[in-house]
This record gives sequence, structure tokens and C-alpha cells, in this order.
Amino acid sequence: MIHAPISEELFQRAQHSIPGGVNSPVRAFRAVGGNPRFMVSAKGPYMYDEDGNRYLDLINSWGPMILGHAAEVVNEAVIKAIPNSLSFGAPTRKEVEIAELIVSMMPSIEKVRMVNSGTEATMSAIRVARGFTGRDKIIKFEGCYHGHGDSFLISAGSGAITLGVPDSPGVTKGTANDTLTAPYNNLEAVQTLVDANKGQIAAIILEPVAGNMGLVTPAEGFLQGLRTLCDKEGIVLIFDEVMTGFRLSAGGAQQLYGVTPDMSTMGKIIGGGMPVGAYGGKKEIMEFVAPAGPVYQAGTLSGNPIAMAAGMAMLTYLKEHPEVYTQLEQTSGNMVAGMQRNLQKLGLNYTINRVGSMFSIFFTDKPVYDFESAKTSDTALFGRYFNGMLQRGVYLAPSQYEALFVSTAVTEELVEQYVQASFEALQEAVQQ
Repeated sequence: MIHAPISEELFQRAQHSIPGGVNSPVRAFRAVGGNPRFMVSAKGPYMYDEDGNRYLDLINSWGPMILGHAAEVVNEAVIKAIPNSLSFGAPTRKEVEIAELIVSMMPSIEKVRMVNSGTEATMSAIRVARGFTGRDKIIKFEGCYHGHGDSFLISAGSGAITLGVPDSPGVTKGTANDTLTAPYNNLEAVQTLVDANKGQIAAIILEPVAGNMGLVTPAEGFLQGLRTLCDKEGIVLIFDEVMTGFRLSAGGAQQLYGVTPDMSTMGKIIGGGMPVGAYGGKKEIMEFVAPAGPVYQAGTLSGNPIAMAAGMAMLTYLKEHPEVYTQLEQTSGNMVAGMQRNLQKLGLNYTINRVGSMFSIFFTDKPVYDFESAKTSDTALFGRYFNGMLQRGVYLAPSQYEALFVSTAVTEELVEQYVQASFEALQEAVQQ
């Protein structure tokens, strides 16, 4: 049994000075019960908390640690860059080199702008799409998360063409009125929205593989259908590849599925663990970004030299070592196969969605293809399962509606340990 009294004490302290005791809501464990563990170090496949407990990590900082924690190739690049200063506020060679590398790897990117987070990237991409098209409205999908920008914190109304309503206090009704929401994987609903708002839609933004309602894969023809519709209507198609970019393949989900958007947003892996984001796309669209064009976007720390060094090392490694993706496919496939055996032995209802090194387990007997079907999952059972795994030294995402991320540091021996721990945790969760 794992005990964490120091983490408990830190969480109590944190609540006096940090809202909810955490700096990002999901970290608070509200969806699964219990209190968060405070981490002090990580290496390879493991994280270590303040109490000295070790966890097999299947979050990997929500994706970027694709080579495991503290990968030598990234650490060495950061250590080499640090003595030259942490920030300049002026251009550097590394910014040019990583831009060229991203352009060479991501099919949709002809020009790219570096920012500091995925949220900055998506907010900026939407602004540029509006400036390029001269239109105001956007379409997003239920359950797709694009950061905490006002335009994205909108939930759908009851009808397919109902205008959005604010999903968070502080988001204005005016912003909501310009954000239309459709069910994921539903081309007909998107067509209905476009027809009802003819000539007013600037952009359609989506995760090409959704990772924020749990992992949900695009139905056959869905991405291509959006591409065709956007071409017909002069709408900018934006793929949010903050999670999937450089993880599902060296060219992201767009390369994997063979559908090229007009713009892409990126993050996570391109910083190798450092705070970073980027957005890019067709030259004629990106030429609207200041100072080349009229759409303003800026950032003092954009292109930060330490983040650029980490990202350059990570992307170069992934480009030069395609076997990374072969290994991740095999490891992740073995983990899911083991989970399926466990769930079948225990007679539990389940759906497992996986693409490459991302997967989610839903405790439901229904296929999960959008947010409504994801919500049929037994979240109470998931909470018990999560805590059972935590007690066995396996750190899962503390929410049913998040994907898991596998790293190359996970060995076959660790796969077996994960499968065994999951069987015990599931058995215990069912009996509670």
C-alpha cells in the first residue's frame, strides 16, 4: 500500500495560496477522488513523489515525454543552451532551424510561428483564420479541447444549429454567438451549421484524433469530408495537433490519415517538455500574421532559446529514428491486448480506443465515437480503478475523459507489470 503524507500536507498548504491547490484543474483528482501526489523527479518510465513513491507514468506530461522522462538527447541540448542565457527577446538561429524542421515534417506547414503554449497556438490560429477570411464564426466539436481561450469554452445547445452558450463564467455571450458546436464524427451536423450560417464561417477547428473526451478516433471519411466541405465553402480547416503532432507519426495525424488541413496547431513534443506551442499552415494564410500582415500576435518569450533547444533535439531525433513509432505501436498494442484479456476475464463492459501510442479505456458496452457516447462510461468504476492503479504504482490520467500516452521507455517487462496491476485493480474496483 502506497502512503503519501507529505503530498497530503503539501496539498493542504497549496489550497491556501493556489486556487483549488493546483495550477491546472485536472491535477486536483476531483474526477477520481482522493488528493494529488506531488512529484519531485522523473526518469525514463517512472515518476517519484515527495514521499519517495515510484509510479509507472502513463501520462508523460500529457504527451511530450515520448522518449520517457529526462531523455538524454533532450537534457544534453538544454544543458548546452542554458549558459548562453535563458531568454533574449531577440531572434536566434535555433528559431530558424526548428521552423525549417517543422516545415519539413508536417504536411500542412509552409510557414510557422512559435508561441508559448497550445492555448496560445489555437487562439492565434483562430484569429488568423478570421483575419484571412473576413468572417467571424467558427465551428468546433463537442468534447474537443483547444485550451482555455474564450472561443473554445462553449458547450452545444440542444439542436444542431443552436448557438453556443458560455460554458464558463467570464466568457461573453457575444463570443458564444460566434462559436458553433457540432458532435464529433457527424458530417451532417457540420453541413447543417454551414448551411444555416452561409458565408459566415471562418474556420472549422478539431482534434483530428480527439484526446480530451478520452481517445476518440475519426470515423472513416470524416476528416476528408471536412476537407471537401471547407474547400467548397472557403472555410479554413484547422487541425489541433497539440497532442497528436509528432506523436502519432513524424508528420502527425494529418500524415497518418492522409488529410491536409489549411492550418495546424502544435505543442507538447516540439518543446521536449518545455512550455511551447506553434501554429502554421499555408503561406498565403500565414502571410496575414504581423509583421508580414495585419493580424497581430506577439510574445516576449516566443521562441525561447531553451525551449527551442529542447524541441530541436526532440524533433531531430524523431525524424532520424522512425523506428520509434514502430516500437510505440507494438508496446501500446501489447498493453491494450492485455487490458482486453483482463476485462474479458472479469466480464466487464468496455470499449478501448487506440491510435498508435495513445489510448483510452471506457467502461461501457457502447462504441465511443463522440462526446455523448463517451459519457455512457461508468465514471465511478473508472475512479475506483484509477485509485487501485495508483496504489499499485501506476499513474494514469485522473479523468475518464483523458487519453493515456505511452513512451519508448516502457519495456515489455513493464507492459506485463501494467497488465497484472490492472487486473488486480479492476478486480478490486468491481468488488467495492
